[in-house]
Amino acid sequence: MKTILAFGDSLTYGANPQTGGPRHAFEDRWPIALEKALAGDARVVAEGLGGRTTVYDDPTAAADRNGGRILPTLLASHAPLDLVVIMLGTNDLKPSICGTALWASYGMRRLTQIVRGHFGGLGEAIPQVLLVAPPHACDSDNADMMAHFGGVAHVVGQSQLFAQHYRRQASDWSTGFFDAASVARASSLDGIHLDAANTRAIGEGIAPTVKSMLGL
Repeated sequence: MKTILAFGDSLTYGANPQTGGPRHAFEDRWPIALEKALAGDARVVAEGLGGRTTVYDDPTAAADRNGGRILPTLLASHAPLDLVVIMLGTNDLKPSICGTALWASYGMRRLTQIVRGHFGGLGEAIPQVLLVAPPHACDSDNADMMAHFGGVAHVVGQSQLFAQHYRRQASDWSTGFFDAASVARASSLDGIHLDAANTRAIGEGIAPTVKSMLGL
């Protein structure tokens, strides 16, 4: 059986776009939906943290949200791995963090290097990497959330650039690529997070790419 690490932020965690709403049920979180779609051929380890960035610090956070700093620990904890699926970058768009999809793509490049360097340095089999461009942000009446991400024009415009920048990194670094915006869209409740159906749709949408990469 193959082992897959799903590394992400609140979209992987299953955050509810309704303010104060409950976390999505297990079966609606995309890593679980992916595992179900793989029909017993792989187990998917879900590692999602709200506010997680690619490789940038958030000094206001109670937990370490820098993905680059925690990733080696998770790789060691869940080894051996056949595939690491990385869907990060939305939080990078906050002006206080990074601000652009281009620099988020540089963070994804660094995470790819970390995966390969970690296992290569140990002389162990290096898992494949799948870079996932997050869904686009959308307009919302949630003024606090929109302000947190630099305003509607900024976050929507930058999020629409994820795919082109991530696709280029995937080509340059010979990783897999999937555009989550092709199957899922953010809820207008807060403009960032997904309802249960759209969260689940990411796992179902990624499944054919994962099957192809792992020969399932």
